[in-house]
Amino acid sequence: MQPQWFETFFRGIAVDFWIKAIPPEFTLADVDFLEKSLRLEPGARLLDVPCGNGRHALELTRRGYRLTGVDLSEEFLGHARRDSASAGLTIDWHHADMRSLPDLQPFDGAYCFGNSFGYLDKPSADQFLSSLAAMLRPGARFILETGAAAESILPSFRRNEWYRAGDMFILSERRYVPEHSRLDIDYTFVHNGSVETRPTSSYVRTSAELSSQLERAGFRVEALYGSVQGEPYQLASNHLIIVAGIPR
Repeated sequence: MQPQWFETFFRGIAVDFWIKAIPPEFTLADVDFLEKSLRLEPGARLLDVPCGNGRHALELTRRGYRLTGVDLSEEFLGHARRDSASAGLTIDWHHADMRSLPDLQPFDGAYCFGNSFGYLDKPSADQFLSSLAAMLRPGARFILETGAAAESILPSFRRNEWYRAGDMFILSERRYVPEHSRLDIDYTFVHNGSVETRPTSSYVRTSAELSSQLERAGFRVEALYGSVQGEPYQLASNHLIIVAGIPR
């Protein structure tokens, strides 16, 4: 597995599928959680990294916050730019790698939603968190969501699973590599008679390991949740959401 697979994965059919796969009500629930858990003041400046097609940034901007979105995928950013322009929303979009964040002004809060943090090996993940901590004002909060926490993945591990988004289908074929604590997944996309398979990998870390990474980067971990509904994180929760803050 190439460690930089994600540099080329998010293009074409993969981007189309990810956009179709997430219903608008999911985004609204995410943003309700972000708005509450980040403890935002009116007009707060926020960083969305990586932002994908900007679904969270768009809704937060509608609610009066000032957003900056960073993503490595030009195609995702193309969707984000078109959607913000058509909605008359001003958002600062940046094409950049979360492993090497651009020098942006201080933020009042930040979030990393989706599976992207799990794509990073330990040195890259540590670099991302340290760079991010330096971009946040004292007292600001950061929210990290990941589906690659060990307590979420391992208890209900399934080798193969099909998903559907509209007229598109995707087969997920999983292999766990214990010597590297890594989950390798081959995604096979099926659409209009076209079939394409793309490999991915994610590093699996326990919630304690993730909390320690955040603490070493300068954050103070404040809460662990199992979903945006706010229940405490526990074994077999689908996702892990960590709320952390920069000490004043």
